[in-house]
Amino acid sequence: MLWARLLAYVSGTVDQGLLLRNEYLTAENRILRGQIKGRLLLSEGEKATLAEIAHRLGRKALADVAATAKPETILGWYRKLIAKKFDGSKSRRSVGRPKVDQETERLIVQMARENPSWGYDRIVGALANLGHRLSDQTVGNIFRRQGISPAPKRKQSISWKNFIRAHRDVLVGMDFFTTEVLTLKGLTTYYVLFFIHLETRRVNLAGFTPYPDQEWMEQQARNMTMEEWGCLKGCRNLLHDRDAKFCQSFRELIKTGSVNPLRLPARSPNLNSYAERWVRSVKEECLSRLILFGESSLRRALQQYIVHYHEERNHQGKDNRILFPSRPEARRNMGAVRCRERLGGLLKYYEREAA
Repeated sequence: MLWARLLAYVSGTVDQGLLLRNEYLTAENRILRGQIKGRLLLSEGEKATLAEIAHRLGRKALADVAATAKPETILGWYRKLIAKKFDGSKSRRSVGRPKVDQETERLIVQMARENPSWGYDRIVGALANLGHRLSDQTVGNIFRRQGISPAPKRKQSISWKNFIRAHRDVLVGMDFFTTEVLTLKGLTTYYVLFFIHLETRRVNLAGFTPYPDQEWMEQQARNMTMEEWGCLKGCRNLLHDRDAKFCQSFRELIKTGSVNPLRLPARSPNLNSYAERWVRSVKEECLSRLILFGESSLRRALQQYIVHYHEERNHQGKDNRILFPSRPEARRNMGAVRCRERLGGLLKYYEREAA
């Protein structure tokens, strides 16, 4: 019993001391709070310390001793302290959903430009066929970011590239190119008129002359639109630039052959790119490497190059194949290899000898 009384006395003394100390601190906090003007600014660490102690103290006791802020505010700090523990936002690489990879975005842009009538849902379906799972909203966001109009506006217009691609089998390009020929009268400029079928790349030389006047042009139009062997047979549209040599009477004669001549905008050689590319080929590979003496020399060079171009030359724009091979495919793997030459070795072609 003596030990129990002694323990109670000591505990009471300690409790009395703690009560007096707490009473003093409470009074001091109230006096200090009354002298502080304005809001008391605390750091995040100080707020976290007070919040942790306040949670253990309880709301009722906190209302008696809290002087820095209201009990609701201090307990709010504690809730934020708990939420911060489970906040993983700092470990995220970016805000929101992950971005669509560049390859998929490039594919969406390609589909939209190649198919003007396709809307969001149609593109989403096409992507699903390829294993890409996207929503129509994501496709719409990519459209806006890339500056692509929705399907109702996009399908109202068609680019020149898509027009040519859709009508290549009935389109023919036409143009002139010039070359210098040595004649008895000196150096003479000859104008060569040619036609190229855009789908097959077959080239037809209409003719060449140093004086492409209206009468000569009209005769070429009659030749090209003949029902039996005219090179425009089966074609609907003829592309040409605004050269004055393509006169009105020439265009009218072309129309009589059920072919519509299309005049291209000024200074736009890219719209007749197939013809422009052939001019570059015939000049770089043939004419620029020769000195031409008279019309017969020019005719021979052009005829030999046309055969080489059609039957012996590989074309990168046609899967690096020969346009119109003269020998069957099956015979190319037999026999010894030999080199064939044209124009004195200027044009070369390698093939196997017949077994």
